[in-house]
Amino acid sequence: MRSIVVAKRVLLELLRDKRTLALLFFAPVLILFLLNLMFAASTDVKVKLGTSGLEPALSEKLAKVKGVTVKNYQTTTLARADLKKYRLDGVTSYQADKYTVTYANLDASKTQLTKQALKQALLSQQLAGLQANLALGRGEKSLQAKIPVVVNHYQYGDSQTNFFTKLIPVLMGFFTFFFVFLISGLALLKERTSGTLARLLATPIKRSELVYGYTLGYGLVACLQASLIALVSVYLLKLEVVGSLVAVVVVSVCLGFVALAFGILLSTFASSEFQMMQFIPLVVVPQIFFSGIIPLASLAPWAQVIGRILPLTYAGDALSKIIMQGATLRQVSGDLLVLVGFLVCLLGLNILGLKRYRKV
Repeated sequence: MRSIVVAKRVLLELLRDKRTLALLFFAPVLILFLLNLMFAASTDVKVKLGTSGLEPALSEKLAKVKGVTVKNYQTTTLARADLKKYRLDGVTSYQADKYTVTYANLDASKTQLTKQALKQALLSQQLAGLQANLALGRGEKSLQAKIPVVVNHYQYGDSQTNFFTKLIPVLMGFFTFFFVFLISGLALLKERTSGTLARLLATPIKRSELVYGYTLGYGLVACLQASLIALVSVYLLKLEVVGSLVAVVVVSVCLGFVALAFGILLSTFASSEFQMMQFIPLVVVPQIFFSGIIPLASLAPWAQVIGRILPLTYAGDALSKIIMQGATLRQVSGDLLVLVGFLVCLLGLNILGLKRYRKV
């Protein structure tokens, strides 16, 4: 009987807390909706292949493979120049009785499709040659197919590079965002529930000074955490970094400050640690779905718009370009400026958020 009384009290408390009640039902529905969106995304792989010195018939056969677009170049040098600028997914050339293929290898699925397309086109060409010789009644030696020699090169990574390699930069950014967001949010919430924030607000300190102070204080910890995650990800997972490791750390630290400001902002609206934990699915989970794990181009237009207003999208893009393409900080300056813009906006919202506790 006493257990029923306790259960009744718990239910009444939940019913009184409208925000927690809404989160309890809204959060799982949101996650399931995002999963449905992820599985409904287009999985078609498209490859742009540059060719030089190939027989016209072979180029035509390559172009007939589903998902492959062929662009012919006069020289291999011109084709590889476009490959270095990542305008192509691969370059195929024929010289000295051998085929040389260089893959961008940024996406394992595109590399695999290129290999399959070339294999299919070469096999088709061999069969066509055998049929022609057979029709002309040539000797047995002429009917023996000559196995083509194919030499593979990789602009990034090697033959062992897989789909997970492409995800590591995005996951690196995700873990930085998640841990900094969680720790900063819970830390400031504890300051508020323990009465420390109220005592600080009772002093002549300005709201803006308080926000900047918290940001700098927690920011030092965020810098260390973001740097640690970046360095451990690179060395522990043996990730090949084409660009500068310092640039990777800089982007991770910028993302850490954005996550810090986001965590502080949401902690001003949460009334308890339980409620703060329930904000995680609403803030963190959409970041992982729309930040590059699923290519934005494969999602619906409205989903692409959502992806472009999330900070992790820009951090993931910058980290991927630095790690896999060797981009410099100047080349990813657009992504960094967006992250700085997020930080400025969130700091402004934090200052406004403290109005509910003190007007000045």
